[in-house]
Order: sequence, then C-alpha cells, then structure tokens
Amino acid sequence: MSAANWTFLHPSTFVLVGIPGLEAFHVWISIPFCSIYIFSLLGNCLLLGVVKTEPSLHEPMYLFLAMLAVADLVVSTTTLPKILSIFWFRQRVIRADACLAQVFLIHSVSTMESGFFAAMAFDRYVAICNPLRHSSILTNAVIAKIGLVVVIRGAVLLCPHPFLLRGLPYCKGNIISHTYCEFMALVKLTCADTQATKTYSLTVAFLTGGLDFILIVLSYILILRTVFRLPSKKARIKSLGTCGSHVCVILVSYTPAFFSFLTHRFGHSIGLSLHIIVANIYVLVPPMMNPIIYGVRTKKIRKVVLGLFRFSSPRDIKPGK
Repeated sequence: MSAANWTFLHPSTFVLVGIPGLEAFHVWISIPFCSIYIFSLLGNCLLLGVVKTEPSLHEPMYLFLAMLAVADLVVSTTTLPKILSIFWFRQRVIRADACLAQVFLIHSVSTMESGFFAAMAFDRYVAICNPLRHSSILTNAVIAKIGLVVVIRGAVLLCPHPFLLRGLPYCKGNIISHTYCEFMALVKLTCADTQATKTYSLTVAFLTGGLDFILIVLSYILILRTVFRLPSKKARIKSLGTCGSHVCVILVSYTPAFFSFLTHRFGHSIGLSLHIIVANIYVLVPPMMNPIIYGVRTKKIRKVVLGLFRFSSPRDIKPGK
C-alpha cells in the first residue's frame, strides 16, 4: 500500500460534526449543556468533599457513591469541553490519538459506573437482608478491593477498543456525525469486515453492563422478598426508603444508556439527531443528577450540606464581634 493510500485510510485527525441538522442551534444547545456541566462539577466535588470530611459518611454506600462521583467527573470532563469547543468555536478537528483516548475513557469509565451501581446494590442487599453482619462483611478492605476490581475490569476489558479501531481502514472518510468519539460511530466509517469487532463489543457490554444489571435486579428481588416479610408497615417503608436514592440513580443512568446502545445497533429508523441528543444525555445528565438525588433524598448528606451553607443568625452574633 502506498503512503498516500495509508494516510487516506488511516487519518491522523477526525472531524466531529456535532448534531447534524441542528448546526444553526448549536450555540443555544450549548447553554443547557454548559449549565449541566457546571452543576456536575459543583455537585460531585461537593459530594466528594462532604464524604471525605464527615466521619459519619465513611460507610460502604457513601464510599461507593464517592467512587461513582469520581467516575462521573471523568466522563463529563472527557466529553463536555470538546463539545463546547465545537458549539462555540467550531473547533471540530480532533487528533486520532485523542479521539481513541476519548473512546477508551468514555466506555471504560461508564463500565466502571455500572460496576459501582452493582456494588451499591450489594451493599443494600447486605444491609437489609443481613444487617447484623453488614459491618463485618463490608469492611474498608473489602470495599477497596471491590472498587479496585471494578476499575481493573473496566480498564482491561475496554483496553482493546482503541487498538481495534486504530487498525481499521476508514475508507468512508474521517467525518464523525457525533459530538464526541464513540465506538460505533467510528466503526461505521470503515469498509472492513467488523463482525469480530462488533462481537467483542457486544460481549464486553453483556459481561459488564448487562451482567451488572442482572445482579442489581437479583439483589432487589431478594431485598423485596425480605422487606415484605417484615412484620410492620413502618419497618417495610423505612427499609425501602434506604433504597430509593439508588433506584432513582439507576433509572436515570440506565434508561438513556440502554436506549443509546440499542439504537446504535438496531434502531436504524431513528433519526441521527435524536440518537446523538440521547447519547449526550447519557454522558451528561447522570453526572449532574446523581449528587442531586443523593443530596435531596439522603438525610445524612443533606444535613451536612445544609450545615455548610447555614448562616449565623443575628442573635448568635455577640456584641463587639
């Protein structure tokens, strides 16, 4: 193969279009996107600060929540700055290495988020179904090991993605109809046989997000069975209340994730702009909503946060001070 053909089939840069058909509204779309990113940064940083400084929050659920907050910050920071540069400054070009790095970070860290959801579901299962052994089962060492396994799983299983994409010939051009570099969006630009690549991607998706979702559902089936065996209605409501925040976060995260995943592979009749908007919701909205949901619904976090922003009343201020 000549050097010219190699350069054409393996471009050094890609061009991100943004949202096709809505280019005239990119500046207006950037306003909610930028607002979401700012709230994500503030919410997750505040959540991490609260969990770190408050000893009463050094419990399994909140430690897993802190891990989720770090993952949320990575996902949103990996995507939003480039999206805003496209919308505001029309800087659509991205280097191939940066594009592949973005693919790896988005998919691997999203996989880690799924693992943290499963870990939080396991914590709720132990807390409700075996409360007397909760502290002995989920020790700090066990929590650290679970977090490490989740991180390693996401990094190792998704590490081949950039290398698989690097070796493909992009004979359909280097223009990506998306706001960020996404695995299937790049696969669609190649004319090579990508059946093995797609099979690996689907297998990894099942072994991570799919398996995590099954474990979460199984955990809640066992939780519900235990809760409905409790003698009093008050005890049942209290037990279910401790799971409310986790269930809300799962719904916020998994709904757009599944929709984006399925439409990329099977939803050929769905408009491209709608798919891209949903894909952006998948990476932007959950990082903003997770700290809000836990901040509003969790009494311990809400109490600490309100204490940080509480002003002294006039009668608390002594004369001469």
